[in-house]
Parts: sequence; structure tokens; C-alpha cells
Amino acid sequence: MSGRGGLHMAQILLCLVTFVISAFRGGSSHTYWNYAMFAWSFCPIMTLIITIIEMFMLDPLLKLCLDWRDFTTGMAMSSALMTVSVAIFYANFYICRTCLHGWIVSIFAFLSGIVYILEVVKDKIFDKSTGSYLSALPGFMKVMEAFVSCMIFVSLTGYRDSFPLILCVIAYAIPFPIIPIIIATNILKKLKNCLPFNLDRFVFIFLVISVVLYVFTAIMWPIFMFRHNPRPSDCPPSYCIWAIQFMVAFFTYVNLILFVLDLIFTLLGICGFKRP
Repeated sequence: MSGRGGLHMAQILLCLVTFVISAFRGGSSHTYWNYAMFAWSFCPIMTLIITIIEMFMLDPLLKLCLDWRDFTTGMAMSSALMTVSVAIFYANFYICRTCLHGWIVSIFAFLSGIVYILEVVKDKIFDKSTGSYLSALPGFMKVMEAFVSCMIFVSLTGYRDSFPLILCVIAYAIPFPIIPIIIATNILKKLKNCLPFNLDRFVFIFLVISVVLYVFTAIMWPIFMFRHNPRPSDCPPSYCIWAIQFMVAFFTYVNLILFVLDLIFTLLGICGFKRP
């Protein structure tokens, strides 16, 4: 088995063990727990699919419609992002001095993230994989935007009684489904070539709208969520509704920065400058 194959087996096993041990503890209504369970199932499934395709040497057929190396490196980067983030969240919410189960799950969760990071290091540094989209800056920024949007959605709470905050949720929701469509269209080269319009210009318009929406939420969410709502004195560090609401504001500004940078790079590309 090659080093790449060994990493894939380790990723699948560690994620599955983490999933099973966490599920053994029992279900939870906590949105971070649900996101963690999704990550620990989605990442090994995608890794298994990639492993099977490469094992039976089917990837040359897929290279007719996509950059296979770019796709696999991009999936490793995305999986590393997901597994490391859920490991941090899980440790924050479920570790305590007497919580042996929380410690065990967190250890396996961090190990899962580490093996995905090792694959990214191997691809980007040792194998010097450059990538055409997903593992390059434009595509990975889209992945980051989708990831941060997911973090916003799993953190949303306490907005239902406020119309301005409901508008913020709608503003968060508008760009989210379009991002994976843009990613898929750029990955599938033949589909991109068949489009009756210039994809870069479409992406530019989408990014302009996204920036406007996130500027709106960056102003409205903090005002209507935290006005007359200071942090409670008994707010514990590991779990507090106010802290989770603050995370929405924090991730809003993170995504706003990502969208602005992506808009700048896209505009430079349209104007003829080479994007990184």
C-alpha cells in the first residue's frame, strides 16, 4: 500500500471510530454535535470513494471531465478544515475533568484532522501539486466561504422574535446554495465550456451581491442581537447562548472579508491579471 493509500485508510478508520464512539454516548440536540457527526461521516465516505476509484484505476476516465488531482487535493483540504474545526468545537463543548468519554472522542477527532492535514502537506509540499481550481486559491476561497457559512448556520439561535434578525438569516441563506454550484461548475471542465455565459462575470456579480448582503448582516446582527443584551455574568466558557450568538457575528465578519478578497481576485482576473 502506498503512503497515500495508507493515509486514506487511516482517515477512514479514525473518522469512523470517532463517529461510533461519539454516537455511543447518545444523540444531542446541540447543532455543533450534529455538524460533527456529519463531518465524521461525510469525510470518510468521500475518502472511500476516492480510494475505490484510484484502486480500480478509474481516475483516467474522470480526467476527461475534471482535474482529478485538483479534486482529490481539494477534498483533502476541505476534509482537514472540517475535521479540525469539529475537533475544536467538540473539545470546547464536551471536555471536562471528569468527562472521560469527551476526552476519548476529542483525541480521536484531533487524530482524524491530523491525518487529513498530513495528506494536504504531502500533496502541496512534497508532491508539489498546484491544482487548477479547488486546491488553488480561487476554489479554496469558495470552500472557505461555504465552510464559514455552515458555521454561521449551526450557530444561529435567538433570532426568531426579531424581524431584522430574520432578514439577516435570509441574507445568510441567499449566497450559500450558489457557492457549491460555482465550485461544481469550475471542477467539471466540459460543463463550464458549455455555459452560454462567462462564468467569471457571473461569479463577479454573485460576489458583489454577497458582499452587499454580508455588509447588511455585519451591521444589523450585532445591533439587534446585542443591544440591551450584554454577556451574562453566569455565562460558562464552554456553553453559553450569548457566546454562540457572538460566534455568528464573528463568522459574519470572517465571511465578509473572504467575499471581499474573492471579489478583488475575481475582478483582477476579469481585467486580465493572473490570479494566484
